[in-house]
This record gives sequence, structure tokens and C-alpha cells, in this order.
Amino acid sequence: MILGPGAIAPDFTLANQFGQPVSLADFRGVMPVTLVFFPLAFSRTCQGELCELRDHLELFEDSGTELLGVSVDSKHALRAWAEEQGYGFQLLADFWPHGEVARAYGAFLDERGYANRATFVIDVDGVIRSSFATAPGEARTLEQYRAALAG
Repeated sequence: MILGPGAIAPDFTLANQFGQPVSLADFRGVMPVTLVFFPLAFSRTCQGELCELRDHLELFEDSGTELLGVSVDSKHALRAWAEEQGYGFQLLADFWPHGEVARAYGAFLDERGYANRATFVIDVDGVIRSSFATAPGEARTLEQYRAALAG
């Protein structure tokens, strides 16, 4: 079960696709964050989802929200994928300890070894304001993001 609205978002520090550390705490008091867990880089459904987010970045910009994608892939795989697809947002490597951040958010699928498709909108104070997940193999919709950002 993923963390729900009202929960304090667990803090973390992960490397982005360039190897730079990104901490959730860096955004506290500054701006809200939309944290998007996805199973694996270069997979068809994940690519479709993240390309849709790439093509609708104004949704996040207009709401003043930092968009962060997270998967268990290495920073090297995430960089290659981000460059190939032209993602204009950071991808974070929950690589080691394997899936630790996804576990903290209740989004890790132990039987599969990667994160579920789960999204968390976290306010400027570090409180989860909205969260949703889809069944394995099921893509999230842009409407789900719109509703979560409006909430």
C-alpha cells in the first residue's frame, strides 16, 4: 500500500542521471515536488508515460512543481534514456540499496524487483497531498496527474 495524503514524505538523497545528489529536503520551504516512480528505463509503457510527461511539462511548471522520476535503474542507464528521449526533468537512481526509496513510499514490488507506477504530489512542507498508483502494466493517465496537481 502506497503512502497516502497527509503522510510525511520520507526524505531521501539519490543520484540524478548526471550523478549529482538530489535530496527531497532541498525542496522543503522552496517548492512542491511531484515524485513519479516507474519500473524500468527503456520499457515500452514507462517510455510512453514519461514521454507524455515530457510533452506536457507545462502542467508541472504552471503548478510550480518540480517533476522527479525515480526508478531502480543505474544513473548511467537513466542518463542514456533521458538523452535519447529528450526528457527535460531529472531522473533519480534508486539503484542501491536496491529500491530503498520506493520501499519507503510503499511503492516497491518485491516479487518483481522494481517500483510500481506510483505518483506522489508533495507540498512545500514535505506532506503528501495526493498519491495514486496503477496496476502492474497499466499506464497512468494525464488526467490523473491533472487531478492530483489540482488537489
